[in-house]
Amino acid sequence: MLAPSSDDDNETEDTAAETTTTTEAVESSTQASTAIMPDVVCMNLQAAQNRIQEAGVFFSRSEDATGQGRAQILDRNWVVVSQTPDPGTEFGEGEAVLSAVKIGEPGSC
Repeated sequence: MLAPSSDDDNETEDTAAETTTTTEAVESSTQASTAIMPDVVCMNLQAAQNRIQEAGVFFSRSEDATGQGRAQILDRNWVVVSQTPDPGTEFGEGEAVLSAVKIGEPGSC
């Protein structure tokens, strides 16, 4: 015959169940979305960012491909000349880096 369980045993079981559920919820909410990197070279920077968002990743970075450190204020005035990662590669939030030059500058498409 089994001994009746005490209230302490029930509280421990309830707490363990709550901890497991909370841990699972945190893990699923912190998983970054991933997608397949589209080919965005020779697109204007705004269109390239839009394409990356359509793929399912919403945070990408851009940089001045000339090395001058200029900020890309008006994204439509810049053209992407290289990208990381390569097209077809799986990537996540913040992993896409688009190197761009102003439209009409040497090195643009």
